[in-house]
Amino acid sequence: MKRRALLAVGALAVTGLLSALAPVPRAHAQAQAQLPAPTGPYAVGTATRHLVDTGRKDPWKGGDREVMVSLFYPAEPGRQGIAPQMDGPSAAHFGSGRGAGVFNYGVTAGAADWAATRTHARVDAPVARGSRGLPVVLYSSGLGDPRTWNTGLVEELASRGYVVVTVDHTFDASEVRLPGGRLAESVLPSLAGAPVEKVDETLRTAMKARVGDSRFVLDTLGDAKWRAGLPSGLEHSMDLGRVGMAGQSAGGFTAAQTAHDDRRVKAGINMDGQMDFPLPDASGQTLSTAAREGVGRPFLLLGSDGAGAADNRPSWDAFRQHARGWQAEWKMTGAEHGTYTDAPSLLPAFAERGALTAERLGKDIGSVPPGRAVAAERAYVVSFFDRFLKGHDDRLLDGPSARFPEMVREH
Repeated sequence: MKRRALLAVGALAVTGLLSALAPVPRAHAQAQAQLPAPTGPYAVGTATRHLVDTGRKDPWKGGDREVMVSLFYPAEPGRQGIAPQMDGPSAAHFGSGRGAGVFNYGVTAGAADWAATRTHARVDAPVARGSRGLPVVLYSSGLGDPRTWNTGLVEELASRGYVVVTVDHTFDASEVRLPGGRLAESVLPSLAGAPVEKVDETLRTAMKARVGDSRFVLDTLGDAKWRAGLPSGLEHSMDLGRVGMAGQSAGGFTAAQTAHDDRRVKAGINMDGQMDFPLPDASGQTLSTAAREGVGRPFLLLGSDGAGAADNRPSWDAFRQHARGWQAEWKMTGAEHGTYTDAPSLLPAFAERGALTAERLGKDIGSVPPGRAVAAERAYVVSFFDRFLKGHDDRLLDGPSARFPEMVREH
């Protein structure tokens, strides 16, 4: 699942998968890491909900489609418990030989204590006093990654006055903990060694499911009865007329395709995600409809400059050529594909304890200093959504900034 963008199934290459599944001696003491604190003026609350789409069948296992979401939002400070980044069973699977910590990021199985990483969000905290008309942002993670794998960015947005809904794409994500103690494991590792035709079919199925999940979440947010079960004050605080969407890798593709298919998404961000497929469809196209038709609302592309960055070019060039709204593309120099995730915040501490090699760390997050990567990602994402969902323009997206010399505007 490591190949960049939607072709991120590269971690399913036979050699990589067999290495990930091989028994590995357990480290004497599991390495721990910490997410950076959000910098906005609000405390952060979080709530997790289980959604069932009775009108759509699960493409992987059959039955009604089940989706887990977490909401992050501006909250009143209080004594509620701080949420972990991942619940215990999910963390254990994520760090095992079958989880994305190994096959997407090369962390030795069992060597990292993923369950010890805490968020800065209080569980079911009341929404911040006076919160009305908060813009809503959906977040979609990369192929094989769980909804928790950009918590640092999500908390930053919540601390700055957004309601952020992170979406787990069940049986795509490394693992999804469902009610009743069920742990839905990703089907993607079964693609190891599969022919390209099977990979193409699976990627198309995954993207259709991801967009369906995203639109179903928007439907659910619009259900007043469902909103009534949210933490105190959150029900009436969301402005569903101001919805944005962001994602990394296949999640960025998902954001673009959802914006293409659903006009409720008013602005979107794709962080380093390809928007095409390995093989042509019946019309002879490898490009997605989002790439070949563009989107008529504001959209931001944030890229890396690692070895695989060129893979974005055909679909990104087509997308920009056909864009009918404000659009821009920025590149973070020294960045790799995983830079636009929680990897820069967490993996260096794991590498210091020997949970992954320095070489692998460089392949995951690049040469940009981790603190700079986190600050730049946060600044550009917040600037974009502030501009197009709140009407507050800090002009960061207009041109080069002395504050962020690692960010270069493309084309």
